[in-house]
Amino acid sequence: MNFSLVRHAAACGVPDPEKFAEKCLRLRALLIEANEKVNLTRLTGEEDFAVKHVADSLELPACFPEYAAKETRIADLGCGAGFPSLVLAAAFPLWHVTAIDSTGKKIGFVRTAAAALGLGNLTAVHGRVNELNRKEEFQGKFDIVTARAVADSATLVRDASHFPAPGGCFLFYKTPGQAEEELPRLKKSFPQRQWRATAPRLLPCGAGTRLFIAGTPR
Repeated sequence: MNFSLVRHAAACGVPDPEKFAEKCLRLRALLIEANEKVNLTRLTGEEDFAVKHVADSLELPACFPEYAAKETRIADLGCGAGFPSLVLAAAFPLWHVTAIDSTGKKIGFVRTAAAALGLGNLTAVHGRVNELNRKEEFQGKFDIVTARAVADSATLVRDASHFPAPGGCFLFYKTPGQAEEELPRLKKSFPQRQWRATAPRLLPCGAGTRLFIAGTPR
């Protein structure tokens, strides 16, 4: 595999790329082991894992480098097997990541993996986002509310409407096609925020194109 995770992590602003890459190797081993018992993901091959899970997860700091060097509270909605939440927590020790999923086996893996990797900056929460949205401990707490491969943006914003802190934003991993379809609905349904799509970026090894739908306060 020609792709260098260390070099890519450095380009994305990860403060200790070598240590991060070591944690990703351990994470892949944990994922393969858990996948034998629970169907978490089919992407466990070396290149698929490094590019389609890790590099894709790192698109957030690559597109928004202003967050890389400061404490940031992040909610990952529908975290699944922990992408991007485990990757972001491993990459940026100053970030405090709350990984949320309604599937117990998936959030169980995220919790176990975080402990094995020593990620004290990650909290795994089992629950439905629309129900947590009504709880005070989740309201106004997050600088970034993100999601990757979960649902359309309008549903995510409605379900997590109270999550962002004052000045906080929604940043959703999307493809150009998804952004073209979803942005008009967001602008119509949630005019209190300013909505835009970031410039598309090519993922390494021809793995596709990534951008973000960003919703910031007016």
